[in-house]
Amino acid sequence: MATIGQDERDRIRKSLNESRVELPDGTRVPRLGQGTWNMGDNPAAAQEEIRTLRLGVELGMNLIDTAEMYGEGLSESLVGEAIEGIRDEVFLVSKVYPHNAGRGRIARSCEDSLRRLKTDRLDLYLLHWRGSVPLGETIEGMEKLVKEGKILRWGVSNLDQADMEELLGLPGGTRCATDQVLYHLGSRGIEYDLLPWMREHRLPAMAYSPLAQAGSLRKGLVTHPAVREIADRHGVSPFSVMLAWCIRGGDVIAIPKASTERHVLENARAAALSLTEEEQRKLDEAFPPPTRKKPLDII
Repeated sequence: MATIGQDERDRIRKSLNESRVELPDGTRVPRLGQGTWNMGDNPAAAQEEIRTLRLGVELGMNLIDTAEMYGEGLSESLVGEAIEGIRDEVFLVSKVYPHNAGRGRIARSCEDSLRRLKTDRLDLYLLHWRGSVPLGETIEGMEKLVKEGKILRWGVSNLDQADMEELLGLPGGTRCATDQVLYHLGSRGIEYDLLPWMREHRLPAMAYSPLAQAGSLRKGLVTHPAVREIADRHGVSPFSVMLAWCIRGGDVIAIPKASTERHVLENARAAALSLTEEEQRKLDEAFPPPTRKKPLDII
């Protein structure tokens, strides 16, 4: 079992509490939350995953993101177990499949998610990606769920700037709370247009896979000399550096997944890590920001 001293625990919680991201309705959430993609798939790992999520909440990473797509409900069921008894401490996010985002299905999908999560409401409900259902119809369904108290606010995921412009031009579209998109050191395309546009409209971004997916890309990021040098200087892991970089602007919420208590501690330490201007320049040199429009990265 991972351990953490009380002084460090207090420092992390203080950092997360003092530097929050404000949603359009004034609600303030931590810059670091917890993702759950692939969690709940393996019954043998369930108890450790539950302990990990609860430790993250204890440290102040109380935003938990899941989706009906993750394990076809298995992730939501695991989260439901993890937050039992602490539901009111958690900012709970889930996502609806595009094909379930129309008038005839969104209410049922939401009800199914609530049942699996063992709760009566979601703090945030997202359209997982854009499908064939018109955005206006999805907005209508989301707004109905808000009026019924099933969700407190709604947003989207994997929408690029043109989609967002269309969304905000529709009736009720300005009540969108966030756009959850892929964003990490090796995928910076949103910095060219989408992220500046969201800042102009005071919409925070939510970064999924901020540590990149496991594989060669993540390995290349973690082992890069610039990342390792900064990590060694601060006495943290490369993952902490990557997350600190992701949330450096103060208006991006990162939702890394951690399947073990050790990993959630590495993630949480990013909250108390401030990169210097020199360190940010080094990372820019190693992983240059975009100089032209790029298609939105989606995984």
